[in-house]
Amino acid sequence: MPSASTKAAATTASADTRLSPGAPGYRRMSLALFAAGLATFALLYSTQALLPAISAEFGATASAASWTVSAATGALALCVLPLSALSERFGRRAMMTASLSVAVAVALLVPLAPNLESLIALRAVQGAALAGLPASAMAYLAEEVRPKALIAAIGLFVAGNSIGGMSGRLVTGWVAQLWGWRAGLAAVGLTSLACALAFRALLPKARHFTPGTLNPKALARTVRGHLADPLLMRLYVIGALFMTVFGAVYTVIGYRLVEAPFSLPQGVIGSIFLVYLVGTVSSAAAGRLVGRTGRRGALYLAVSTTAAGLLFSLSDSLALVLTGLVLITAGFFAGHAVASSSVSRTAKTGRAQASALYQSAYYLGSSAGGTLGAIAFHAGGWAGTVLIGLVAVLGVVSVTLYGSHSARVEARRLHPATA
Repeated sequence: MPSASTKAAATTASADTRLSPGAPGYRRMSLALFAAGLATFALLYSTQALLPAISAEFGATASAASWTVSAATGALALCVLPLSALSERFGRRAMMTASLSVAVAVALLVPLAPNLESLIALRAVQGAALAGLPASAMAYLAEEVRPKALIAAIGLFVAGNSIGGMSGRLVTGWVAQLWGWRAGLAAVGLTSLACALAFRALLPKARHFTPGTLNPKALARTVRGHLADPLLMRLYVIGALFMTVFGAVYTVIGYRLVEAPFSLPQGVIGSIFLVYLVGTVSSAAAGRLVGRTGRRGALYLAVSTTAAGLLFSLSDSLALVLTGLVLITAGFFAGHAVASSSVSRTAKTGRAQASALYQSAYYLGSSAGGTLGAIAFHAGGWAGTVLIGLVAVLGVVSVTLYGSHSARVEARRLHPATA
């Protein structure tokens, strides 16, 4: 017969009204946040595959044109914390809807930019608008989804990011080859409009959200508490370093492939981003990977895959470069899914702020990677960009090793008899 503890656990599970696979609303929630994730990355990185064409039209260097990406990610990093605070007051669903609506509206203006400066300014506004979406989405999932299904649910949101990044670059690449880079950006804006409408129609209303008050002092205390948590700080640094690699590689890869010995046309370069499908698979599988190897084991596997991809990409063989991009993409998305879901599980209070701090670190890493990668490419070619990536990878390893050491020291302190 079932024990009393087993019966109690079953009763608790049945009383839990949060969403889980197979429950009413879970599929709609998954599709809605998948669409939101798709639109977020498609909009945020819409100019990345077009940087060589933008440089050609405005007579700009790679590092100058890269600011059309870095300005968006940097603005997102700066605005994500205050907008997450607003989501505590007005709700995750309302914040995500407003953010996506404004970002799509700006996207329809971006193709009209008359010069590089105005293009960068519009992209900064777009990034700031998008800042209300990622942290609110993570907090929404943490509140509305059962803990055992959380990593898988966040993996689907991240998978939407990967497909959005892929499709945005793919669409802009081919449309730009036929009608110019402005038409490519317009196509992404219209696609994201469709995603925004689907998101609003599908996302279930929040059932476990409790509105808070806008208290700057309380917000500051919450932020200080998260920054004082060693585990959360390590996760923030890991997210930033993974994104430094990714930002450097994908900001510069178009410049490398348009030059000899590859000399690829714009449409083909856009198609290179089909490797993002690998990220869709690796991020969705992150939950199973953590179950088998543990969080640190999954991070070591992700970082090893990323490093191997960086080394493969040094080859002048297109096949080996593509293999390298596949490995970099798989490693990055797996590492990001593990780190971001760990933040949501670690933070017991102020989840929106915890997720917002992660997103700030993550997108600051993207801005730093894009800018440093472009500067390194100008100074030392692709090998310079790869060096930036390898330094960031070494940083992830160092932080993870330090976390393992700290866990062993803490275990010996709590249980000296078993040490």
